[in-house]
Amino acid sequence: MQAIAIIGLDIAKSVFQVHGVDAEGNIVTRQQLKRARVLAFFKKQSPCLVGIEACASSHYWSRELQALGHTVKLMPPAYVKPYVKRQKNDAADAEAICEAVQRPNMRFVPTKTVEQQGCLVLHRTRHLLIRQRTSVINAIRAHLAEFGIVAPLGRNGVEELLDVVANPEDERVPETARMCLLLLDKQLQLVKAQVLELDQRLSAWHRSNQTCKRLDAIPGIGPALATALVASVADPKAFRSGRDFSAWIGLVPKQNSSGGKEKLGSITKQGERYLRSLFYTGAISVIRYAKIHGTKSRPWLTKLLERRPAKVAAIALANKMARMAWAMMAKGTSYKEPVALPR
Repeated sequence: MQAIAIIGLDIAKSVFQVHGVDAEGNIVTRQQLKRARVLAFFKKQSPCLVGIEACASSHYWSRELQALGHTVKLMPPAYVKPYVKRQKNDAADAEAICEAVQRPNMRFVPTKTVEQQGCLVLHRTRHLLIRQRTSVINAIRAHLAEFGIVAPLGRNGVEELLDVVANPEDERVPETARMCLLLLDKQLQLVKAQVLELDQRLSAWHRSNQTCKRLDAIPGIGPALATALVASVADPKAFRSGRDFSAWIGLVPKQNSSGGKEKLGSITKQGERYLRSLFYTGAISVIRYAKIHGTKSRPWLTKLLERRPAKVAAIALANKMARMAWAMMAKGTSYKEPVALPR
């Protein structure tokens, strides 16, 4: 039997598809594997190259197969799709993965460690709870607005509404509605406590990581963004430059160039949506601080704000922050305030 040199593995929840070829590209095996038989199958194989789409549970399987001596390369699903010949099924996907992993110009995703994935779970859980908190607050405001009770935006406004709900002598709120709103109040307090607990855990993770501490020195980057960067980027050197890193996040202009004429539009909004939102939030905070305390230390930002809206300037600043963060992670350096722009 011919030795398998390259395997395309289409992973799923229960049924996996294997497509293996030899060194000359001849098909050696095509078969389905139940989840319990995947590791047993690869234990029998001599060390080979395994291609997997970078999707749910792919980093776990990458670590498991690497422990067996195989070389595993993860690829973005969007880059594998062009190699699917016809139809959409597991066998066609596995064959496309096997073909794509051999391409010399293919882009690969570094495998994340267990610690990095644990930190990402922390971020995603926190993000989910924040969305739930916003949803509950909106529900409280909407229900009370039906009875003509409104309050200003912000935390103080919500507290005013909750005081009305907690007051049994306020006859503007019917008892049936009051009971439901009290339940929403309890849920809101619970979610707030859970978010606070996750914030404390993020701060502890941030203090224990040297790279996070160095990134924290960049204006606009705090513990949340620093930990998200370290957890999301397994190998900063996988990007050739800071622009490639910024493009991966989705902070560079979209190109529509042809015939030697360059046409740049708005940002692509592709890539890591969560990181992009954190970079944008950090840039907005820097701009707000600059508007209050002045922007003499950053002349380029002053000129940009004079001719562009604040949100457009925030995108440009977020792009700059992303490139600085990549340089610090890839080169292991610390943040240095530009010589021309002293503190």
